[in-house]
Amino acid sequence: MLALTTEQISIWLGSFFWPFVRIGSMMMAAPVFGARMLPVRIRIAMAVSISVLTVPLLPPIPPVDPISFASAGILLQQILIGVATGLIIQMVFQSLVIAGEAIANGMGLGFARMVDPANGVQVPVISQFFVVLATLLFVILNGHLLLIQLMIRSFEILPVAETGLSLPGIKAVVSWASQMFVGGLMIGLPAVTALMVVNISMGVITRAAPQLNIFAVGFPLMILLGFIFLAATLPSVFSLFTQLLMDAFEYIAEIMAMR
Repeated sequence: MLALTTEQISIWLGSFFWPFVRIGSMMMAAPVFGARMLPVRIRIAMAVSISVLTVPLLPPIPPVDPISFASAGILLQQILIGVATGLIIQMVFQSLVIAGEAIANGMGLGFARMVDPANGVQVPVISQFFVVLATLLFVILNGHLLLIQLMIRSFEILPVAETGLSLPGIKAVVSWASQMFVGGLMIGLPAVTALMVVNISMGVITRAAPQLNIFAVGFPLMILLGFIFLAATLPSVFSLFTQLLMDAFEYIAEIMAMR
């Protein structure tokens, strides 16, 4: 008859369950992995597979009583580390949503919205276009592999214990939200500025010649020019997104090293 002791259960729990919780929390919050169009079963299977492959590479984890306050503290820390890692990358993608909404409002497409399959909310079509391109670029740059590598490295920087992400690290995660708005401004500023100049020009023409019904052609003209400006600024959008993504990976490593 197979007899399991509390110590054996604690060792098994520490060697597999804690890495699974951290990696699963990251996949829940991170883009691509946490998209609603990806079934939950596939996410769980991916988290289990990565955890099984990661366990032999981890330092030995001391056994902890599964029914204790120490176990609850470790569980909370693993969830916090995983969610913080995925949330920082998610904010990079949200900067594109902010930029797309600003451009869509400038070109008169603010009312044209569609459901974002990744988040399940309605966003302007320009934002959805940016998110699709960012997802493709994220996969092309092997961002998903870098994220998994960073997650495995986190077990060396922050081993499984009751003490994990520090209070300065949590504050740093919250402060990264400002970069989401800064990134959105940098991405959308060229197209928004050009559209604003066109709007001002049409206003001056209307003021100078009121008999010309400039606004009859102004709406389709703004949409046409908006797409032209959008196509002209796409290279800078790609470069800015790549830079924000690399900065986010470096920032995550810095947060984990904070004490």
